[in-house]
Amino acid sequence: MESGERVLAKKSLNHRERLENCLADGSIDRIPVALWRHFPVDDQDAGRLAAAVLNFQATYDFDLVKVTPASSYCLKDWGVLDQWRGSTEGTREYTRRVIHEPHDWERLQILDPYRGHLEEQLRCLEMIVAQLGPDIPVIPTIFNPLSQAKNLAGGEKLLAHLRSSPDLLHAGLRTIAESTSRFIDVARQQGIAGIFYAVQHAQRGLLTKEEYVAFGKAYDLQVLRSAQGLWLNMLHLHGREVMFDLFLDYPVAVINWHDQESPPSLGEARARFPGALCGGLQREKTLVLGDPTLVKAETHAAIMATNGRRFILGTGCVVPITAPHGNLAAVRRSVEWEN
Repeated sequence: MESGERVLAKKSLNHRERLENCLADGSIDRIPVALWRHFPVDDQDAGRLAAAVLNFQATYDFDLVKVTPASSYCLKDWGVLDQWRGSTEGTREYTRRVIHEPHDWERLQILDPYRGHLEEQLRCLEMIVAQLGPDIPVIPTIFNPLSQAKNLAGGEKLLAHLRSSPDLLHAGLRTIAESTSRFIDVARQQGIAGIFYAVQHAQRGLLTKEEYVAFGKAYDLQVLRSAQGLWLNMLHLHGREVMFDLFLDYPVAVINWHDQESPPSLGEARARFPGALCGGLQREKTLVLGDPTLVKAETHAAIMATNGRRFILGTGCVVPITAPHGNLAAVRRSVEWEN
């Protein structure tokens, strides 16, 4: 493929073929597209969450299915509690934490993925993969150990422990990383295509680069080894002023970040990361408050910025649950218009 030129496939591809060709910088029949959202209330039951995810996919026909449970799914077996209180992002609020004092990190036990809420999430993945079959890739959400630690302790307390009691926090992060790796080992058996690996603390307003390397990166790479060999691992860098260049050596196929809200731009990232990029659409301004005309314009701009190569159209994070149906449908149609 010539630089800056997108080659169209001569025949229509299925979702998996389209994504595989996209990642390989091969010929595609259209730009791949994917959106994902939370499903509050439904996310408290494996069957209801699976049904909601499947209905979303049946409605919009995206190229991959990112399964988005409540962030507490990986923590409830340690004792946290949360509640649905109406967030427009569909997220729940934590009502009970389990880390209060630094020594509490040492008391965490490695979780068994075949029990409790982790087992529930595995059943959800099994139902989704079985229904969709091999041609529609499924990737579950995996929160990195530092993100899980934040939800166990609360954001301010985590940062306080990170700086006052680093050895004790490391003990907790080792337990969390091992629990997460064991969950991924079992999830692979369900037929997932990869994982959606969510990193929340690689923001310059939260940690220094040195702090993230010490408390984030080492555990990230340990967990990602459990996903080695899966072909559709996607890294999500959450928030603003992310340390993008710190992640260029991560073993992932795709990077997703708030590209419409925080640097780098799609064009800048294209020059720095050899894999695929996912983004291009503003969540609030476009998908919630905009209209299909704005969706089409942003789609065109994103494709131009990346030359349509190794690019998946999406948003920087979850789609708010208040986004109108017409705008979501327009996202899927917009990649047809571009052809």
